[in-house]
Amino acid sequence: MAITTAPGTTRPGRPARPYPAPPRPSSGFGRKVRDNLTGHAFLIGAVVCFAVFSWYPMIRGVVMSFQRTRRGETTWVGWDNYLRILDDPSFWPAWKNTIYFTVLALVLGYAVPFFVAILLNEFRHAKGYLRILVYLPVMLPPASALFLFKYYAYDPSEAGLFNAVLKALHLPTSEWMQSPEMTMPAMVIASTWMNMGSAVLIYLAALQNIPGELYEAAELDGAGIWRRIVNVTVPQTRLILLLLAMLQIVATMQLFIEPLILANGAGAEDSATSVAYLIYQHGFFQNDLNGAAALGVIMLVVLAGFSAVYARLTAKQD
Repeated sequence: MAITTAPGTTRPGRPARPYPAPPRPSSGFGRKVRDNLTGHAFLIGAVVCFAVFSWYPMIRGVVMSFQRTRRGETTWVGWDNYLRILDDPSFWPAWKNTIYFTVLALVLGYAVPFFVAILLNEFRHAKGYLRILVYLPVMLPPASALFLFKYYAYDPSEAGLFNAVLKALHLPTSEWMQSPEMTMPAMVIASTWMNMGSAVLIYLAALQNIPGELYEAAELDGAGIWRRIVNVTVPQTRLILLLLAMLQIVATMQLFIEPLILANGAGAEDSATSVAYLIYQHGFFQNDLNGAAALGVIMLVVLAGFSAVYARLTAKQD
């Protein structure tokens, strides 16, 4: 390193104090190489994480769905696992229950957070406290929240919360999770309560980006609350509504923890068996990992087909 003397620092009778020379400015080519290496290092890390924890298990699952392992020996069996899964008596009830849950969750769990967000957006005071109150169930572990519903709200006796409310209103009580007809609505209510906080916050963020002039113009035209929602709020939040609709459907099709805890798996008369629970049953109770892989591939194809249709329809609208 070159040592130079700082100008003006030399005093009579004292030696000059050396100081290090300033570093040479790096060339544009060297800086560009360093930036590219840093960017590629981050990119490689992300790709490795996805490859190891997402893509490899998916590819391995597809391969396993065409194999059969007996006593440590793996053989290629073609479509046999798929045909065996289709013959499972729980296969079609599981799909029927999953689709029923998805439709109910789309009606209740999709609409309720949107209207709660509109209501919260109209409040002028205590907004922060109300948002915390709505988001609080999301912070509860799902298993804890579901056990709360199972033993406190859905108690089939008159000591249960919902039955006590129904009795106070002079309405007939229900057996809730012991009733095949009420199993799915009860699971949708619990799931909506647990998850709507996140959707409400996303809707609130979208609502606050709508210009106030649009509502003022609608009020001058004599529009009431419902017409303002239909003609201003819904068109202005259309992209968020479409995105959350797709996420809602994909998430509810993977219904698992609700039947596992609330209905102990299958529920009364197989009314709670979902596709994801059937995969769990094949893999861990029947020691049939190849059948579970085949069922997982079927669900993957269904969700991928739905996502492709959604992307095509929304691309046309854009």
